[in-house]
Amino acid sequence: MLSKFLLTLAVIIAAFLVLRQRKLSTPATAAKPRSGVDTDKASKASNIVPKDDSLSSDMRTAAYMFLVLMVGLGASLYYFRWQDDHHILTISLHRDNQSAPVIYQVYKFQLQDRSFVTIDGTVVNVASSERMEVSGLTD
Repeated sequence: MLSKFLLTLAVIIAAFLVLRQRKLSTPATAAKPRSGVDTDKASKASNIVPKDDSLSSDMRTAAYMFLVLMVGLGASLYYFRWQDDHHILTISLHRDNQSAPVIYQVYKFQLQDRSFVTIDGTVVNVASSERMEVSGLTD
């Protein structure tokens, strides 16, 4: 999990550096014209709003919308996973020498192959001679 976080952080830093380098490498202003006619054309051209600014603001808006979508999707998936993990299961242990099974209540994330931790915090290890019956897995 830590490696995924570090990889994501490295990608974000690399993207930031690439975008910063692009911004620094683009020319800020064009060369100044030498004649009076060229100066008049340059002043008219400077009054026109370039398309790059509107495209840049649209891309920024789209990036923020994508970020909100990803954070919202991640939060909702995390919530649904947490909700599923905290679903309570009923486990019945059938032992050879007892006629009635022993019944335990367990959170779903606490259930493992041959052991589990009850809601009360009791750790139960299932022996090979016992039969474990889990109910409540399917809704």
